[in-house]
Amino acid sequence: MAIELTMPRLSDTMESGTIIKWNVKEGDAVSAGDVVADVETDKATMEMQVYDDGTVSRIVVPEGKTVAVGTLIAVIDDGEESAAAPAAPAATSTAAASTASAPPPAAPAPAASVSRGAAIDAGPRMRVSPVARRLADEHRIDLASIEGSGPAGRIVKQDVLGAIENRTAAAAPPTRIETAVALPVPAARAGIAASTTALSAAGRPGSEVALSGMRQTIARRLVESKNTIPHYQVTVRIDMDPVLALRKDLNAQLATQGVKLSVNDFIVRGCAVAMAEHPFMNASWAGDRILLHGAVNIGVAVALSAERGGGLVVPTIRDADRKSLRWISEETRELAEKARTKGLSAEEMSDSTFTISNLGMFGVEHFTAVINPPNSAILACGAALEQPVVRNGVLAVGHEMQATLSLDHRVIDGAMGAAWLGTLKDLLEHPATLLV
Repeated sequence: MAIELTMPRLSDTMESGTIIKWNVKEGDAVSAGDVVADVETDKATMEMQVYDDGTVSRIVVPEGKTVAVGTLIAVIDDGEESAAAPAAPAATSTAAASTASAPPPAAPAPAASVSRGAAIDAGPRMRVSPVARRLADEHRIDLASIEGSGPAGRIVKQDVLGAIENRTAAAAPPTRIETAVALPVPAARAGIAASTTALSAAGRPGSEVALSGMRQTIARRLVESKNTIPHYQVTVRIDMDPVLALRKDLNAQLATQGVKLSVNDFIVRGCAVAMAEHPFMNASWAGDRILLHGAVNIGVAVALSAERGGGLVVPTIRDADRKSLRWISEETRELAEKARTKGLSAEEMSDSTFTISNLGMFGVEHFTAVINPPNSAILACGAALEQPVVRNGVLAVGHEMQATLSLDHRVIDGAMGAAWLGTLKDLLEHPATLLV
């Protein structure tokens, strides 16, 4: 029996995908859970799995081609005969879910497990993803009024967010931007498409670089963020000698256990703890109201190599205020490694409530970052540089870091942002408080 594989929706904002690499060829046997292709989405290059056993009978979309979500890309033969009943539809399967054919039952067929990203029933002929259902409940949205854009008409997060936007449009102009990786990217960086028709000083012609799906999304979200969010910045200098000293001692003690804390781990922990004292730093603008989030989920920007298509992704450290430095360090390292090799899942890049962008490892002293919607703030951290400093009225040599906070003025006033930075500065200059 033929099972159709269609281009899956691997992120809530994905509209099309590019087959970067097929890991199978026609005639290959596959098992449920096998990664059959690498797909470039609007956020990252991600793995596509199958959820049925069988043999690849036909590859429809070649490597390098971009197609819309839901487009047939391959066919798998599961070796079974089709059901005798003529009314039984051919089974279909995507990387998100699969449904076996059967005679029309009196009630809807059981939905695939939520862990596979499948939709769940919300009544007759209605399919809703778990995230979309939860979001609709929180905002009191009638699911029956929404037309699903996912596979088989499934209602997904994007559809519910659109309904929320439409409901609040009369009270205020649309201002919310879907969560996406929209962080600052140097203009000269490879991967940004630019038509360079002028000759260089040496008389050599320029060239063009095709835009990847991720780069198009970054460009679009950056413009949307800057055009719709009233940005402003607040900067503070932080004495990093205490963090560097404590980090050195802890790493020496934990070396035999394979633990190596980074400066960024202390920053993530410090930001999360400071949120408890300043709840508006953990909030989002929602048109006619401000949403104060309960969970403190810190997004950490990770740069991808040219081999992975370049760009930035933002894995999320969930409930960072409840995790130890050691836990934060291990989780950050694992997510960063996965981002640079296999690629992150949509869930691993979703639901951040605050973002950190750290360019200190590149020797950058100071920069400003663009807010990653729907967050209301992003912290840009420079390097902890050794320089002349004044300590207790005495000129000395010490390490200082500049931390610049970009804020959404609709949610956070200047005094509020400055107060939060003061708390972060105090935590990092007395880092023993981060151990409890």
